Amino acid sequence: MMTPDAARRSDAIAIARVICILGVVYVHAWTGVNGEALAALRGTPQEDLRWVLMELFGHSAVPLLGLISGWLVGGSSRTQDWTAHVGRKARTIVLPMVMWNALAILLVSGAASIGSLSAPQPHSAGWVLQELFVFSRNPDINVQMPFLRDLFLCMLAAPLLVRLPGWSLALVAAAAGLCHVFGIGPPVLMRAAILFFFTLGILARRLDWADRSVAMPWALAMLPFALLMPAQLLLELGGVTEPALWRAVLDLAVRVTAALFFWRLAWGLAATAARGPLLRIEPFAFFLFCAHLILIWLGGPVLGALFGPMGSPLYPAYLLAQPLLVLLAVILLGTILSRAAPHLARLLSGGRLSRA
Repeated sequence: MMTPDAARRSDAIAIARVICILGVVYVHAWTGVNGEALAALRGTPQEDLRWVLMELFGHSAVPLLGLISGWLVGGSSRTQDWTAHVGRKARTIVLPMVMWNALAILLVSGAASIGSLSAPQPHSAGWVLQELFVFSRNPDINVQMPFLRDLFLCMLAAPLLVRLPGWSLALVAAAAGLCHVFGIGPPVLMRAAILFFFTLGILARRLDWADRSVAMPWALAMLPFALLMPAQLLLELGGVTEPALWRAVLDLAVRVTAALFFWRLAWGLAATAARGPLLRIEPFAFFLFCAHLILIWLGGPVLGALFGPMGSPLYPAYLLAQPLLVLLAVILLGTILSRAAPHLARLLSGGRLSRA
């Protein structure tokens, strides 16, 4: 039986997944304009709002997902059996990734092929394979999937990582952090920061950082993020052209402080009336992560016809509402699929949606 603290920690992990993945939707929010038009809108209030939401709730929330994955692996005895561990992760990470990428090609490229959507279309076998398996470049449609791809590679290494002494883990994390700063990684890792936070999560488990962080005063846990995030936003929105190296160092520092901030936020929410609704949403979180870009590709222009693209008077309201709109669609689709085809729902959700 779990202790009250352990139960609250489990709830906080589930809540963290929900708020982080909802934040990711802002990174890919529909704008209704192409790259050239988006660049022309740079510096406008609406584009600044988009950047604030992307950085504050999107890019800053993702590191906690990697850290939680490492923390959970670090405490699981099942990680020791490499074959069984990899088989589980292939079913719950790789298989859903490939299935969702196939759906993206079918639905998004299919809509583009009949002329109703401006979206990438298959032009070679190599393109299709890259879109499906994310071998060596970011996909054109499901651009969020490199996270799952790199997370699976971290899982492949997890049985070794959990056996390393603390100093060796710290060296791995430091090396991954340097790779992030210097832009090293592809085609092995699309985003070296994922390995950094995954390894940091294993260290956090060993050093009891989760409990130590929640013992900190809320203001102290919040302060580093509150100081560094405005600095990063000032650089992004002000067009400051400082050396890229220092920009990458600041980015990594912001991600670390953001992980602490969002963990404390999730811990706090686990003791409020928001706990129940957030925990009911959590089984849909992985489905939301995988499905949200397909829904944005297909549904964004539909509602965009009502609200208008970026630059229109009603667009800010549409931008702010997009995570909740996508969540409602995901809950509806996931619920219907769980009842009509539970096995398929189980596969697409990595085992999270199941009536069993």
